[in-house]
Amino acid sequence: MDKRKTGALLNAYCDSMGGQLSKIVEVLKKKEMEGAFESFYILPSVFNSDLDRGFSLINYDLNEALASKEDIEELKKLNINLMMDFVLNHISVLSPQFQDILKKGDASKYRDFFIDWNKFWDGCGEMTEAGYIQPDEKYIKDMFFRKAGLPILMVRFPDGREVPYWNTFYQEVNYPDLNAYELVRDLGLQYITSEEIAKIFNSSDKNPNTIDFGRWNKYKETVLEYARSKRTYLGQMDLNIKSDLVWDYYRDTLAKLASYGTSIVRLDAFAYAPKEVGERNFLNDPGTWDLLEKIDEIAKQYQLMLLPEIHASYEEKIYEILAEKGYMVYDFFLPGLVIDAFERKNGSYLKKWMDEIVEKKIQTVNMLGCHDGIPLLDLKGLLPEESIQNVIQATVKRGGYVKDLHGAKNVYYQVNATYYSALGESDQRMLMARALQIFMPGKPQVWYLDLFAGKNDYEGMRRAGAGGHKEINRTNLTMEQIEEGLQKEVVLKQLEMLRMRSNCKVFSEDAEITSALNGSEMCITWKNQYGKAVLTLDFEKESYQIQIDE
Repeated sequence: MDKRKTGALLNAYCDSMGGQLSKIVEVLKKKEMEGAFESFYILPSVFNSDLDRGFSLINYDLNEALASKEDIEELKKLNINLMMDFVLNHISVLSPQFQDILKKGDASKYRDFFIDWNKFWDGCGEMTEAGYIQPDEKYIKDMFFRKAGLPILMVRFPDGREVPYWNTFYQEVNYPDLNAYELVRDLGLQYITSEEIAKIFNSSDKNPNTIDFGRWNKYKETVLEYARSKRTYLGQMDLNIKSDLVWDYYRDTLAKLASYGTSIVRLDAFAYAPKEVGERNFLNDPGTWDLLEKIDEIAKQYQLMLLPEIHASYEEKIYEILAEKGYMVYDFFLPGLVIDAFERKNGSYLKKWMDEIVEKKIQTVNMLGCHDGIPLLDLKGLLPEESIQNVIQATVKRGGYVKDLHGAKNVYYQVNATYYSALGESDQRMLMARALQIFMPGKPQVWYLDLFAGKNDYEGMRRAGAGGHKEINRTNLTMEQIEEGLQKEVVLKQLEMLRMRSNCKVFSEDAEITSALNGSEMCITWKNQYGKAVLTLDFEKESYQIQIDE
C-alpha cells in the first residue's frame, strides 16, 4: 500500500449526508472536517443501479439523481482520493446485456454473457419438468447457495422457451396487471369475459401455479401464456467469466473507475464468480486466485490497487492467502474483537490479532461499522465460541438483530446494529473504539454514522419491510443533523483523532508497532524516525490516553 495513502477513509453512500454527493462535499469542506480524511469510499449507489442500495449495477455511469462529475472533481480539489466498488460476479437484469437477451434470445451476442444453467450442468443431472437440470448430489454437495433452492432465474425467450440462468443473489419476477382491452385485442376474448378474467388475475397473487379462473378455466393456459410473455424481472445475474465479452466488460469497467480518479477498487462478491462442475462455487481453488490475478493485471494498467472483499472464518486463513499474494485485506475481525474486549474487560484476543498483522506484514483496511453488519462468521477460530456468543448476546441486548446464514439458526453471519448502539450508546466507549482503530495497523475506514454516534434506526427497518434489517445502520443524515453533530464532543474528538491519524508522520507503514497487555490495561505504540505515538487504555475503567511526540 502506498505509504502516503494510509490515512483515514470515509465510508458512505452518496446520499448518506444531506441527500446528494454535493452535500457530502460541502460537509468535507467544513472547518471541523478539515484534514480528517485522506480518502472516501463511495458505495455503489453512486452508479446507475436498481437494487441492493447500489450493488445491482446496470452500468457504471454516475447516478445523475445523486452525483455528478463536478462533485467528483470537487473531491479531487480537496486532495481526497477515492475507493469505489467493482462487482465482479453479477450485474442487473436491467443491464443492456441482459435486456438484449430478453429481446433477441438465441440471436443475442450476449447469449453466453451470463451462465445458462442447463449448458453448465449438461450431462451432470436430470432434466426436470420445470425445464432445468437438477444436478446430481455429488456435484453440488460442496456448493454454497445464498438462498433456499437452486440459484436459478427462469428467463422467457422471445420464442416462448423458458431458459434457466444462474442467479446467486436477489431475484424478483413480476406480472403486470391485465386489462380487458388487451385481452380482447390480443387474444380475441369477449369483452365481459375479459373483464372478469382480468379482475381474477389482478386480485390474485399472480402465481401461475396456483391461480384459479373458476368458470373461465378453459382460457387459463391461453391467458397465463399471455401473462408470462409480459412478465418483468428484477435481480442480479451471474456473469460467465469464460466469455470474452465479459472480460471486455471488466476492462471497460476498470477504465471507467480509473477515469473517476479511483485509487482503490473494492472487489465485491468476486469469490462467487469462478464456477466449475464439482467444485465449490465460492472461493474455489485455483479458480478464485486465477480470476484475481487476471483482474489485477488489468487494474495495474490503470494504477489501481485491489481490495478483495471476502467473508470467511479466521480458521480458513483466506486473509493470509490474500496477504501472501500481495493484496490488501479487509480486517473484518476488528469490530467483534473490540466489542469482546469491552465485554471481557481484556484485550488479549485483540492484541493477538494485532501482533499477527505486524509479524506477517499484512496490509489491512480496518473498520468498526459499515453498510452491512458487524461480522460474526469471520471470528470463528480467532475468538472462542463462548466469546462469540457473548458478543452476539451483548449486541442483541442493546437492540441489534442477528443475521443467520440462509435463515438457518445457529449458523450466524453478522449482527445488524450501529456500532455506537452495539457499544451501549456510550460516548466514552465510542471514543475508545475509535482510538483503538486508529492505532491498529492499516488504513482506517470510518462509517459516517459511527462518526456521528448514530443510534439503531428501527423506523428505517420498519420502512424497509421484510429483510430490511440492514437499514438499522443506514440512516440518511440531514444537513441539520450534521450541523448538530458537529457540536458534540463525541464527534469532535473522533475528528481530532482522525486528523492526527491522517497527518502525523509517525503513522506510516515503516513505523514499528508494538503492543503490551497488563490485565485490563492495553498499550499500543507506533515509532519511527519522526517520533512516537502511544495509546494507553483501560477496559475496566473505560479510560484512554493518547500521547504524540514528534
